Amino acid sequence: MKANIDDVARRAGVSTATVSRTFSKPDLVSDKTRAKVMEAADQLGFSVSRTAGVLRSGRSYRVALLVGSGKIEWFTAGLIEGLNAVLRDAGYDLVIYPIDTEDARHKFFEELPLSGNADAVIISSFAASPEEIDRLHHAIRIPIVGINITGDNFTASTSIDDRLGIKLIVKHLTQLGHRNLLYMYEDFTTRLGFSSQNRIAGFRDACAQQGLHGQVVSIQPGGNMLDAMASALYSSDVPITAVCFHQDSQAIPLLYNLHKYGLTVPHDLSITGFDDSTFSADIGLTTVRQDPYAMAAAAARKTLDLIEGRPLDHPHEIFPVQLVVRDTTASPSR
Repeated sequence: MKANIDDVARRAGVSTATVSRTFSKPDLVSDKTRAKVMEAADQLGFSVSRTAGVLRSGRSYRVALLVGSGKIEWFTAGLIEGLNAVLRDAGYDLVIYPIDTEDARHKFFEELPLSGNADAVIISSFAASPEEIDRLHHAIRIPIVGINITGDNFTASTSIDDRLGIKLIVKHLTQLGHRNLLYMYEDFTTRLGFSSQNRIAGFRDACAQQGLHGQVVSIQPGGNMLDAMASALYSSDVPITAVCFHQDSQAIPLLYNLHKYGLTVPHDLSITGFDDSTFSADIGLTTVRQDPYAMAAAAARKTLDLIEGRPLDHPHEIFPVQLVVRDTTASPSR
């Protein structure tokens, strides 16, 4: 016979109300009791109807994650891991919406308020417009939480200071004796206001503060970063001795191909990245470290508090960045 809630309560040595609360509101049950109930449920093969819980509470038990790309890259993978680590234990599903085009963006903000199939929206790395956020707030009145966002219209947020991160890189290169720097990045999708755009402005400001010559070069999505960098090096009126890349994923492939131009790192050229992502340590890349897992876990906890109507002591939280010096930077040889 199929086990029921009374069987689980007897096996775990708790009341049926405690078993019910473990599945419907796990945050109200101690870790020890929740573990005991879940172990008993597993042993008996017991499961609860999610539909019944949804109908009873009026919630969907879903949180929507908007990401500004159609690809699951290092940063987004870290976010998903951190969000799931918190949301899953609270009984929530994470639904991912890649917002990589204007059509995808328009479709989401038009359809979600009508369907009401999420209890909160978490937005990563791009700024929703005030009109879009107001539509969600007023139509379905759900929390809007940002991760590395540029707007101030969010209920809560977790982020890093991108300007500070690139400032650390510039000051490090200045200390080594570099005076002529190049910044390389790939153009962003129109209207998707990625917070990392602040790195570009931060680079210009840091160079001005240090009295350095700082040049910024962008390429179109899918363009050849190495060719663009070499062209900038050869055409510059001053010898560029260090190149700062917008993110590690642009710097790492280049390091394997610089020999084509007769350049060595760090003897001829110092190279830096940003993120401390996968393989950065293996290749010895000097970079700036951020922790998407920690930001996501904190954002998930804020989201659950907002869903439950609990006040937040610190709704907008800035996470630290750290300069990581490795083998790709050194004093200029000329």
